[in-house]
Amino acid sequence: MRRYLALEGGDGSGKTTVVSALASRLSERGDQVVVVREPGGTDLGEKVRSILLDSNHVDRWAEVFLFAAQRSQLARDVVLPALELGAWVISDRSYYSSIAYQGRARGLGEAKVREINEIGLEGVEPDHVFVLEVDPGTALGRQKRPDRIGAESVEFQQEVHNAYAELAREEPQRVILLRGDDDVDTLVERILEVIDVD
Repeated sequence: MRRYLALEGGDGSGKTTVVSALASRLSERGDQVVVVREPGGTDLGEKVRSILLDSNHVDRWAEVFLFAAQRSQLARDVVLPALELGAWVISDRSYYSSIAYQGRARGLGEAKVREINEIGLEGVEPDHVFVLEVDPGTALGRQKRPDRIGAESVEFQQEVHNAYAELAREEPQRVILLRGDDDVDTLVERILEVIDVD
């Protein structure tokens, strides 16, 4: 059984907190857990992360290809080997972020962005994608130091929010919406129910 999970949502939705709590719960059961983040997770990925999030300006299409490049490296170097060993892989973001942010909010086309990423991933894709739904204005207010993308307007973040909702309608077996204002324990319990872990 593949054990690849991803947490998604707008900037400030609480993904990182839930990833950490979920990893702890699975580890307490004695399971091996590997936590990754996007962008990042490899030497190349961390360099690309700095470019993507800290630069003053990145062209829209350059943004797509940089995200896809670091993601391909992460899949090959970290995610696939961990899955082959039977570990859980819990990712803070996945290529669904690119579909929502670059494909929809940047207006580049969700199908095009999906295709670019799927070429590089060669089937190494999350089995379940959990989206924390939080009002975009509220989520923006939670950020202490927004990065370049996190600092985008509330209108931009609303487009991201809408994209995730559509993805959940289109792929209900994979993309699951969660109430982001629920407490962390409740969210973790809901995830464990979906992946059928006591």
